Amino acid sequence: MKAVSNVLIVGGGIGGLCSAIALRRKGIEVDLVELKSEWTVYGVGIIQQCNVIREMARLGVLDGYLGAAFPFEDVALYTSDGTTLARIPGQRLAGPDYPANVGISRLALHNVLSQTAEKLGTHIRLGLSVDRFEQDADGVDVQFTDGTQGRYGLVVGADGLFSKVRQLLFGDTYQPRHTGQAVWRHNFKRAPQIDHLANFHGPDGNAGLCPLADDLMYLYLTSYEPGNPWMEPDSLAEEMRKRLGAFSGLIGELREQITDSSQVVYKPMEVVFVSEPWFRGRVLLIGDAAHATTPHLGQGAGMAIEDAVVLGELMGEQGATPIQVLLERFMKRRYERCKFISESSILAGDKEIARDHDFDRVGLVRQMLAVTAEPI
Repeated sequence: MKAVSNVLIVGGGIGGLCSAIALRRKGIEVDLVELKSEWTVYGVGIIQQCNVIREMARLGVLDGYLGAAFPFEDVALYTSDGTTLARIPGQRLAGPDYPANVGISRLALHNVLSQTAEKLGTHIRLGLSVDRFEQDADGVDVQFTDGTQGRYGLVVGADGLFSKVRQLLFGDTYQPRHTGQAVWRHNFKRAPQIDHLANFHGPDGNAGLCPLADDLMYLYLTSYEPGNPWMEPDSLAEEMRKRLGAFSGLIGELREQITDSSQVVYKPMEVVFVSEPWFRGRVLLIGDAAHATTPHLGQGAGMAIEDAVVLGELMGEQGATPIQVLLERFMKRRYERCKFISESSILAGDKEIARDHDFDRVGLVRQMLAVTAEPI
């Protein structure tokens, strides 16, 4: 008899949807609840690097969104005026028929993931979350926020930085921490020369350009924001322009086009890392609920996707293996890798805040690419 035949996933973001897809492909029944009452997607675009392309191909979803994405091979690092510091070729980890990396809008990616999860038979309920749960050796009894109940062999908390499942498991032990920085994003028509991920090093933060489609790219900027100040929504365009003041070249040209605050996405950087096993009994945390980090290495969503793939593998191969053993195997495969990404990303931001211009950012990117190229 299987240790787990049905799973509840709390959270309908990238990690939750990928988990649903991975588990349904293994024949496991999946309920997914999402607190939002409608599918909405926060943010602009997302970078999927070599390791993520490999895992999305294994999930069987990559072909579904390549047509809406922009494939690219290289990552380049520049000075604030556009002088090249390094250009790092990507690896085609999914095979020669697939690109090394892609950029894609978050909405396009979400549409493919949500539609695939539904087609595979995931039972999705919106406007709902977990109120509480009790577990015993054989399962978890869940009370939902609408008063309904369910019993599951495993509950997966994929409910993000401010995870309710994490709070139910660990109380107030793990609280998100503001790093002192924020990230700004804005879409533009793609410039012909942005056929790769381009990072520009400024004196107080970094900017970058990522292609998302043939006619679309987005600009991102990291900035030092001590005290996590409130930004008035109608001031975002002006504030973003101010923080891009030290950049010239293409970034400088784009800066003057940022005039509509409604098109600026501003997000304080907040992190959390659960430094003990991410499960208790039959309840497991994945993605940002367990290891939310900064965007400096572009691997936050990638780690959530890898979590989902590993979870699907283990649940598909479970046989009569006890759930405790399966989740311990999950931790063995995921903990150190996610810890490296979390700590390295935060380190890059700390060095920006300290204006440490001797910090070997290129070396860190190369190390990250080498680590993530390893199998999960």
